[in-house]
Amino acid sequence: MATGELAPRVDPKDLAIGEVLMPHGRVSSARHVSDAGPKLPFSPVQLATLDEALTLSSRSSGLDFSIYLGDLGEDIHARAQELHGSLGAKAANAVLVAVSPGQRVVEIVTGAESGRRLADRGCKLAVMSMVASFKEGDLAGGLVSGLRMLADQAGPKH
Repeated sequence: MATGELAPRVDPKDLAIGEVLMPHGRVSSARHVSDAGPKLPFSPVQLATLDEALTLSSRSSGLDFSIYLGDLGEDIHARAQELHGSLGAKAANAVLVAVSPGQRVVEIVTGAESGRRLADRGCKLAVMSMVASFKEGDLAGGLVSGLRMLADQAGPKH
């Protein structure tokens, strides 16, 4: 529309559901938009925070921390062990936090070296802390705090 032209007149009776005629003659319309994409568990900010927590935990302790989020199948412990084993040569120095929100399960799997540096009691405390956050609806925050607890318990890299 060129400057100085008048907007065509709209009869309010011709408006569709969700449309309204504004005082200056413009039609404002609201439409329902459906996001058909998959629902992701984390926002971009939460993903960046998790990435930073993984990096800092690994760097400060010298252990290789990783997170698995998804279904763990029928034999939860065996599947978590399998995922840890898939890390190959890094497995001895690795700590895998496996979380299945649908199954309401958290497993921490350690390798030979990482298991020596992380006591079972400390791992259980980290799991309890994560579960408390998960119950409050804070999946990302629970993972971040759990990683920090585990890295603190492992101590600085040797």
